[in-house]
Amino acid sequence: MTGVLLGGIAFGESPRWHDGRLWFADWLAHEIVAVTPAGEREVVFRADFPTMPMCFDFLDGDPLIVSSSQGLLLRLSGDGTLSTHAELGSTGFNEIVVASDGGCYVNGGGSDLMAREAFRPGVVKYVSPAGEVREVADGIAFGNGMALTPDGATLIVAESYANHLTAFTVASDGSLSDRRVWADLGDGVPDGIALDASGAIWVADVPGKSCTRVREGGEVLDRVTLDSGCFACALSEDTLYLVTQEWHGLDGVGTGPRTGRILTVPIPR
Repeated sequence: MTGVLLGGIAFGESPRWHDGRLWFADWLAHEIVAVTPAGEREVVFRADFPTMPMCFDFLDGDPLIVSSSQGLLLRLSGDGTLSTHAELGSTGFNEIVVASDGGCYVNGGGSDLMAREAFRPGVVKYVSPAGEVREVADGIAFGNGMALTPDGATLIVAESYANHLTAFTVASDGSLSDRRVWADLGDGVPDGIALDASGAIWVADVPGKSCTRVREGGEVLDRVTLDSGCFACALSEDTLYLVTQEWHGLDGVGTGPRTGRILTVPIPR
């Protein structure tokens, strides 16, 4: 049964389950918000830079925030101090995932969708624990959600314009190799993704108004059908969180009522 945890979101993205709460970015409100399972909401960070897009993940408990418009990776410390963790060297990044050793991957850097630029393939960049940046993959067909397997050996990237999930083998220095299709989604358009404990992946789909669980090879294991676009998803131990909103194309962004919601779906342990 699907429940509503939170509504009135302007443009929700980048959900993360962290320290007992669901964190997400509200792009149009320029905020990162944390909400408890009981629906208690706290604005953790309010940006003073353009936030379409803004993604984040956690490094030693601190949010690492991609300021896509500035091409910067920022670290928000516990006392609220914001510092530059790395300079990404370009703009237009869409997603970040942090590895257990403190390195991280960011993807994007192709065309600027919001500026109506013609499509150009994007990249994946690796940021070392010391903040050194290098490109580790190219030719990404609009990179969206990313996930690292628990052993850190495989990076999985949602390529929205290629309709599949792509896997890479991760080397000890963060380099990527052995590019392969992890799951062909047919006409599915992958957005945010979440890796579950069994190794299957939940895939958010905006035009498909759904979130689908697939295993490597593409077999569909489960599907949650929705009445609006699903932009991203995240998992706690017993709940699937879905970030949804009505989607009327780029021209509809920032117009009309706030239709963004966080939905919950119980997951059997």
